[in-house]
Amino acid sequence: MNFVLTNDDGIDAPGLQALKEAVGGQGVIVAPDGPLSGCSHRVTTHEGPIRVERRDAENFCVYGTPADCVRLAFNQLHPEGTVLVAGINPGGNLGVDIYLSGTVAAAREAAFHGYPSIAVSQYIKRGLLLDWATSSRHAARAVAQLLERDHAPGTYWNINLPHVAADESDPEIVHCAPCTQPLPVGYRVEGEHYHYEGVYSDRARDPGADVDLCFSGKITVSQLRL
Repeated sequence: MNFVLTNDDGIDAPGLQALKEAVGGQGVIVAPDGPLSGCSHRVTTHEGPIRVERRDAENFCVYGTPADCVRLAFNQLHPEGTVLVAGINPGGNLGVDIYLSGTVAAAREAAFHGYPSIAVSQYIKRGLLLDWATSSRHAARAVAQLLERDHAPGTYWNINLPHVAADESDPEIVHCAPCTQPLPVGYRVEGEHYHYEGVYSDRARDPGADVDLCFSGKITVSQLRL
């Protein structure tokens, strides 16, 4: 495998380093310069040139979106790449999150061009510290399992890791459908200003879908289609 690694949290994000450890320290990183969580599948075309800072032979900082990073990686910066892995996102990308996520959009962009691709996200429980070494270990198991499969054209993968303590046993990996329920929508109104107050962990769940299973402590894997 010749990995291209990216994210939507920025090239210096700890989750990206955890991802590189999960794939055995291999791969070329082509990632945004800073946080772009929730940017979905935005791309840069007529807004102007995209600046790329080459830090070294395996690290490219792109002043653009995650989808831009994927386009530049396979077309210009690392055309030898054969597989795209995006993440590890600090926060779940479950169910309808896939339409908002820059992490998942990176995997989708790679799938458009025919490359096997995987998005990896880490659900975070309020009040529980996140241990990136644990996330990396869990991601390694799930990614390795998917890389053993034949790539089905027009598809890509979305992995979500549960938030469990470092000393707990390794979670079960389950394949499931994405949840179809909407995210919580609630606002606090102050004059002309509306402050979003939806609580992620209180979202509705389809039984047996990714939100339900990840929240209950399982690694969820969903195959997504273009």
